[in-house]
Amino acid sequence: MSDAPTQFAEDERIKTRSKFREAMIRPELGGIIGTITVFAMFLIFAGDSGMFNSQGVMNWSQISAQFMIIAVGACLLMIAGEFDLSVGSMIGFAGMLIAIFSVTLGWPVWLAILVTFAIATAIGALNGFIVVRTGLPSFIVTLAFLFILRGFAIYLPQTIERKTIIGGVADAAEGDWLASLFGGKILTGLFQWLGDNGWIAVFERGTRKGQPVVEGLPMLIVWAVLLVVIGHVILTKTRFGNWIFAAGGDAEAARNSGVPVNRVKILMFMFTAFCATVFATCQVMEFGGAGSDRGLLKEFEAIIAVVIGGALLTGGYGSVLGAALGALIFGVVQQGLFFAGVESSLFRVFLGLILLFAVILNTYIRRVITGER
Repeated sequence: MSDAPTQFAEDERIKTRSKFREAMIRPELGGIIGTITVFAMFLIFAGDSGMFNSQGVMNWSQISAQFMIIAVGACLLMIAGEFDLSVGSMIGFAGMLIAIFSVTLGWPVWLAILVTFAIATAIGALNGFIVVRTGLPSFIVTLAFLFILRGFAIYLPQTIERKTIIGGVADAAEGDWLASLFGGKILTGLFQWLGDNGWIAVFERGTRKGQPVVEGLPMLIVWAVLLVVIGHVILTKTRFGNWIFAAGGDAEAARNSGVPVNRVKILMFMFTAFCATVFATCQVMEFGGAGSDRGLLKEFEAIIAVVIGGALLTGGYGSVLGAALGALIFGVVQQGLFFAGVESSLFRVFLGLILLFAVILNTYIRRVITGER
């Protein structure tokens, strides 16, 4: 027998790609490029403005965390091939429910939060059920709920309290175990140690002398990181994540392969509503009250963050990490323009340019994936 190594013929059905090409079609590419560009720009133009000291970092981190929370839900839903335009209204509606239940009706805050989450996720399920049962575009169905939920967010407090802002939640939440998971801070001892050792700024005079300017890590940021990690793991490490991609890529083929497409889509609508309610709860605990105008335009900001992060509008492709980077770009730009002394209204202009670049890049990626010309 010959000792020569066996030669296998190359299977011409398998198309090989270079490592560079593989990197170019990663969903996070646009978000990575955008993040590097944004940080480089503000390091140059606002590096000495306080934007990158402890307080400045905390400012834009909290803004980014807000976008990040709703972007995770929007990302998974968009990969599944659907949109939810009621996210912003859900934020206002859920926050108002918490305030009414806890302040007006006198419920324990923990009960108000749990009931609100149950109602919100039920509405998300209703959104998904209508979409999958009627075959109507999710754009139309959730646009209707955008107006319905916003209408209730205005009607309920006006009818019950004769006003559109309800305060007093902070007092009602004092000592509440569940409220502290949305409005408190963690690692306060670590931040005090960092201040004592000169790593972060401390107050130099007054009653707070020696206390760190940044006292701890807000639960808003903790929730953002937690949801990003959970979303990423579900999408990339589980069978259900494969189902999400399949449902958004080709729903009919996925059904023929045994994927429960309708259930996947309904669960994604529920998860999007859950993320919106997390945002609303954190916001209510931060401000100590609820307003009927909370969450305006957040649905579009969430979608833009997801698109900047590399998701395709056609579904079946995207990344939770990319969406998180898109949300980070939001926060850094919004606060960076302030630190750089630029007119704040230009935030929308800058955002539009980033979105345009992301859409062009995503179009190229889609053509590479599908072979379109």
